[in-house]
Amino acid sequence: MIRINLLPFRVARKKENIRRQISIFLLSFLLVTLIMIYYNMSLNSKMLDLNTRTNKITKELAKYNKINNEIKFIKKKLELLTKKTDVIKNLELSREDAVRLLDAMTEMVIEKRMWLSMLETKEKTVNIKGIALDNKTVADFMTRLEDSKLFKRVELKTTKQQKVKKSINLKSFEITCETAPFKKSVVDGAKK
Repeated sequence: MIRINLLPFRVARKKENIRRQISIFLLSFLLVTLIMIYYNMSLNSKMLDLNTRTNKITKELAKYNKINNEIKFIKKKLELLTKKTDVIKNLELSREDAVRLLDAMTEMVIEKRMWLSMLETKEKTVNIKGIALDNKTVADFMTRLEDSKLFKRVELKTTKQQKVKKSINLKSFEITCETAPFKKSVVDGAKK
């Protein structure tokens, strides 16, 4: 019988299997390492992009904050200017109201029968002091005030007899009125 020695063949096959397993392990390790390096590089690239975007957005935010602060400053100035112009407009209106009131008073005073000594306005109240020849003149003046539509309420506070030179008796009076809002047509109506 012939004997065949199979051991060297098995040893060679075993060595080749070990080489194949080692090469597969090394190739898979190399592949995993390459994949990890690629993944790490892509993450670094994304991080770099995100950092760049963050820096860009931070710079834009600082720029817009500066612009926002300028806008707030301008708004404050505008608000202050608006308040100043409102005050100026109110002063002009009150000045015009005073002129209109004086103009209306000159139309309502009964000529050569009465004289005004004081005309004072506080908000919507007008105090009138004057001298008239008699009570009828004071009553006629009050009627004119009521009919003028410039005043809501006309009240006689006091009337006193006042002697000028021993023989002349005059009536000193004080009237309080509440003004209605001035309108051009109302003032024009008082002149008629």
